[in-house]
Amino acid sequence: MSTGQPAQGPTTIDPDHLPTGDEKVAAVRSMFDAIAPRYDLVNRIMTFRMDVGWRRRAVHRLALAPRSVVVDLACGTGDLCGELARQGIRPVGVDLSFGMLAAATTAAPVLQGDALVLPLPAGSVDGATCGFALRNLVALEPFFAELARVVRPGGRIALLEVAEPSQPLMRWGHGIYFGHVVPWIGGRLSDAAAYRYLPRSVAYLPEPAELVDQLRRAGFADAERQLLSGGIAQLLVATRDRP
Repeated sequence: MSTGQPAQGPTTIDPDHLPTGDEKVAAVRSMFDAIAPRYDLVNRIMTFRMDVGWRRRAVHRLALAPRSVVVDLACGTGDLCGELARQGIRPVGVDLSFGMLAAATTAAPVLQGDALVLPLPAGSVDGATCGFALRNLVALEPFFAELARVVRPGGRIALLEVAEPSQPLMRWGHGIYFGHVVPWIGGRLSDAAAYRYLPRSVAYLPEPAELVDQLRRAGFADAERQLLSGGIAQLLVATRDRP
């Protein structure tokens, strides 16, 4: 966990290199520190505001009682925290990037921390969310194990991530847009290297069936995956197994 100041100026991430281990942690933290000021603006433009509906659906699928406590992991500037609060949930945000937290607009409590080593007691939250950050984690299986540790039995999780459409024409068009238009938009409004790297980071994700299997093995036996907006995004939802 870093306690320093956010990075200044353009990120130093190499868009043509996919780092691993500690190198990835440092690169991801630096990148998000750098792009934090215009992160929400770029998201709205490049998704045509579909990201707003995706987050609303994710929170709805949690199906938790009002006043439930939900930790939003990789919370960024607090978009999902805001949606959780609007739907009567009590959110707590956690993010690795100090720059993102400094730019947060949510009224929810937020703290800097590593999603793989959460500063939360076992079974202390009713649910967890994560928006488009699975591919930025060093490893998914330890993350899913940490979700299983902090979410109480019977609690719920909802994880959003990008996806690749199965329909060939849709997949071709999405590849053009995500691989070329998104970096162009990001380069004009924020940081060119970061938005060239982000589409390539999809390579970190396992195959969909393996992604669901990893969640089930971690303690979420009913895990399911739903494609959104023609398959350009995916939502993973599950209930924490009871003893």
